[in-house]
Amino acid sequence: MIFFISHKKIDKSSEFVELKGKGHPDTLADALAETLSINYSKYTLGKFGAILHHNFDKVGLLGGSSFVSFGRGYLVNPIKVLINGRVSKKFANEIIPAQKLLTNWTKEFFRKRLPLIDVDENLDIHLNLSTQSSPGKTYEKESKKSARLRWFEPKSLADLPELKRPFANDTSLGVGYAPFSKLENLLLKIETILNSDNTKKKFPWMGADIKILGFRRDGGYFLTICIPQIANYVKSMKDYRSNIEKARTEIKKVLQKSNVKNYELNINTRDNYQLRELYLTATGSSIESGDEGLAGRGNRVNGLISPMRPMSMEGSFGKNPVNHIGKVYYITAFDIADKIYKKLKIPNEVFLASQSGRNLLDPWIVLVNIEKPTLPAEIKKIVKNHLKSTSLISERILSGKLNDFFVHL
Repeated sequence: MIFFISHKKIDKSSEFVELKGKGHPDTLADALAETLSINYSKYTLGKFGAILHHNFDKVGLLGGSSFVSFGRGYLVNPIKVLINGRVSKKFANEIIPAQKLLTNWTKEFFRKRLPLIDVDENLDIHLNLSTQSSPGKTYEKESKKSARLRWFEPKSLADLPELKRPFANDTSLGVGYAPFSKLENLLLKIETILNSDNTKKKFPWMGADIKILGFRRDGGYFLTICIPQIANYVKSMKDYRSNIEKARTEIKKVLQKSNVKNYELNINTRDNYQLRELYLTATGSSIESGDEGLAGRGNRVNGLISPMRPMSMEGSFGKNPVNHIGKVYYITAFDIADKIYKKLKIPNEVFLASQSGRNLLDPWIVLVNIEKPTLPAEIKKIVKNHLKSTSLISERILSGKLNDFFVHL
């Protein structure tokens, strides 16, 4: 492991933060991809004693079309669900009914996420599944003992080399930082409250496809928020406009509790009341009306898109939780950053890079950015101690103990 600590002055005078809420098409794609991975992992772990090779991180949703008017909304054309990925369909001599399982899990997911759709009528599910190994498999006579030949059709647990030695299955990078800024925490609080069960009971008209863009300049906060309304619960323009003000009141309560006094709050800026162009939906999500969602285009693992923070383009959701660097190191980097901050009270950024095939517990390069040259030995100790538990990430994911990271899942 090559270890660096660098000193970086961070400009804190201004920042942008974006958040795509629970019902946003990209968040739906991420959440579906992760749900499929978790369910498949639990299924194979329980049945065969190990998580078999898979990845569903290329899931796509193609929007259907809907009819909406005051008091009435329904889907006209179905939402296309593209489940793209690779999956083990066989273990020893037993066939795994992957297509049936993935289809059932997908319907179950949408029943919970968008309860106003008919999963049998309003979903058009396409499965594009491969069992091909990544480059590395050859048909040379020396490779007969190679597990790569049976990567997605293992004959036994002996064909899963990661059980003997945890290793990185990709050359990639994970990044994390701590602490979250006041603006980041503010956006998380707003979306969490607006999409909570309590708020939906209070305001059944409020859809889940809530999107927030926030900007802070010194002590001034500027927010633009898109909040869909569900047509069945909105009987008139008067209702619609009244609901906007109810949402505004709820958001102001969060701002007040967060001690944000200097702010500008904009809601549904695209609405045109004269033309009746409104964020009125049948299901509460724009996925019903032509919008698309793709895994990897939404929030990072901490539930935010913070372009002025360190970021990676890796789409973590749906990746194999055992040894895929784009997931495991992303979570580990945030874990380490959080531990450094809580123990040493030092704001920091953590970067973990690995090489394909390298020991998972021994990153190729570790970089920690801090503002002042202080306590390097303590920082290095925290990093090394936490890396020892990296192989336990999959257990935490399957047990649901990563909710602090998988905010919307």
